[in-house]
Parts: sequence; C-alpha cells; structure tokens
Amino acid sequence: MSRRTPALIAAAVLLPLALTACSTPEGDEPTGNKAAAKSDGFPYTVTNCGVTTTFKAPPKRVVTMNQHVTEIMLELGLTKSLVGTAYLDDKVLPKYEKDYASVPVIAKEYPSYEQVLATNPDFVYGGYASAFAAGDGRGREALKKSGIETRLNTESCAKADTPMETLYEEVREVGRTFGVTDRAEAWIKQAEADNAATAEKLKDLKPLPVFVYDSGDKTAFTAGGKGIGNELIKRAGGTNVFADLDKSFGDASWENVVARKPEAIVIYDYGSTTVEQKKKRLLSDPALADVPAIKNKRFAVMPLSDAVLGVRVPAAVEKLAAQLHPAATTP
Repeated sequence: MSRRTPALIAAAVLLPLALTACSTPEGDEPTGNKAAAKSDGFPYTVTNCGVTTTFKAPPKRVVTMNQHVTEIMLELGLTKSLVGTAYLDDKVLPKYEKDYASVPVIAKEYPSYEQVLATNPDFVYGGYASAFAAGDGRGREALKKSGIETRLNTESCAKADTPMETLYEEVREVGRTFGVTDRAEAWIKQAEADNAATAEKLKDLKPLPVFVYDSGDKTAFTAGGKGIGNELIKRAGGTNVFADLDKSFGDASWENVVARKPEAIVIYDYGSTTVEQKKKRLLSDPALADVPAIKNKRFAVMPLSDAVLGVRVPAAVEKLAAQLHPAATTP
C-alpha cells in the first residue's frame, strides 16, 4: 500500500485511511464485497420443487447427479464450481468433453450419502427425483441437515403444461443461483431464436403421429403428455399418440400402440440395449405388423439426454424435425 503524492502531509493523512480500508477483521466480509454481492442479485431466494432456499452468495462446491443438470452447469461456464458428478446416460456433448473430464466422477450411477459428503459440497443439483431418494440416504432434508443446499430439475415437479418455458426458467434460476444471470439470459435468447427458426420451417406441415419407444417388453415404456419429451415431438412436427398419459413417462399397452396407428417411432438411445436391438424387437413382433411406422420402417432416434429438461433441447427439436420431415428441413 504506497501512494506517491507531492505533499508529505497528504500522505500522512491518507495512510491511516488506506490501512483501514484494506484491513478487515478475520472472518468478516469487507463492506465492498457485501455491496457487490447485493448488486449481483444476492441474497437470492428461490422455491424449487417445494423447497425454499436463500443464497447469500453463489455455491462454491457443487455435486451434480444426472447428465442433463451437469450439462446445464457446463453450458453456463460453471465447471470450476463442480467438485463431483455422477450418472451419465450417454456421452456428454463434444463441446463439453474437456470441461467434463476435469470433474471427478464420484459414482457411475447414484453416489451414496457418504460419497456425496466426501466431496465436502455446499450444493447438490439432481436431475431426477430419484437423485434425492430418501430411502438411499440422499433426501433433500438429510442433505440440508448436513449443511448442503439442493436443487431438483423442475421437470420432476412442474405442474404447468409449458415445458419450454419451464426449461427457460430452470436455466434462469440456475444462472441466478450462481451469479451468472448474463450467461443464462444469453442462452435463453439463443434458444428462443433457434426454436423460432425450426417452427418457421414446419409451419405449413401436417403433424405426424409419433410413438416414443423408450424400453419395455410386456408393455411399452413411453413418453407421456407431460414434460419436455412431449414438447419436443410437438415442436418437431409430430403428435404424441400417448399425449393423454398424464405424466412425463409411463407404460402403455401394445394393443394401444396398434390402435393409435403411429406413422413414426422415436427410439430413445441409452443404456445397454442398442437402437438396433430395439428396432429388432419392434419389427419382429407380429402384433405390431400392421402399425404404419412398422410397415414403413420409419424410425427416428434420440439420445435420452436430448429428451429431458436440459440445454440440448432446442438443438434436439431441430434434429428430430429433420428426421420426421426431412424435405421441409433440408436447406
């Protein structure tokens, strides 16, 4: 702390003031930092899936569970906040590979409560409700008692049937929580533009009846009318034949698949069962032989991470539209 002034007396007066400004009792936050925190939007209070939390500052040590929330963090430039991650459904996008490789993977699937605590986190961000399974010791209340705040991706609890707006709000709230509002708003603005561009290409087309095949043998595990999966189909120029299923995912009978006559089948690609194995199961089932999509072998494929509430969604709409309506979307 030195200042060059032409008058010695000025230096004598200014020095004590400068020392006072630059010294703060140990453990206290400088007044300037408090002002900066408030100007950056803190304290910030948010209610997420029934849990209200007030953040005085951005979390610094974060564990993510499930791929789509990990990718939200990476997209918003928050890699250095991550002290652990878990549970990929498929590969992270190439644009995230380098950042993802720098984050410790604490479990292949869900970590135990002890594995979470071992990272000394102050925040855990889960993608599905199962990330906070109380029976496994990872309940939000249990983590709170250990001094750890939490967030659950809102697709798991959203009630309004506006999934794209829910996605924007998810990104916006995460941006606010971590003090990167500008990054979140920039992403939302670009997402809105991308969605509008795809809608313009498809505006004169008749929607195509679509059945989503996630998995299942005795019954078909499929996308229902809630959540981003159904929204993806609508925005890509399709109509989900199981939109009346009042949940994001659920079981449907094969008899209903036949009765609803889908003209295209969207296969979710993830896990140990390959896309080709799923196609073979569908094509070899004699009960499905008269389904138009089966007759015409009309399939589209989506990675599961494209079909959940995350930053892949706008690009996923465009990619699915290109598979359902190639003539309309080819430049």
